[in-house]
Amino acid sequence: MSLDPLLLEILACPCPAHAPLRSDALAGEPVLVCTSCGLAFPVRDEIPVMLLDEAVPFGGAVQTGDVQAGAVQTDAVQTDARPRDAVGDATGDVETPVPSSS
Repeated sequence: MSLDPLLLEILACPCPAHAPLRSDALAGEPVLVCTSCGLAFPVRDEIPVMLLDEAVPFGGAVQTGDVQAGAVQTDAVQTDARPRDAVGDATGDVETPVPSSS
């Protein structure tokens, strides 16, 4: 796999630990493996697919962390996304409503 080393340095697992990833292979296919939770994310056409729904437990040993690869619960992941405000947008910017002069 010829994944750009700078990209690998920037990417982090979407699990709550946001741990670094390492390159590996699973069933002959390239994957990025979380060094904390042990999930393996596929790399398709040299593009990492960092979706928890696409990840599978990696059969190899986890390098760091206390969670074993077979014990990962992906449904417990919380996101940092904030709910949309009635007058805000998805970025969290909120416009102050201007009172009508009528």
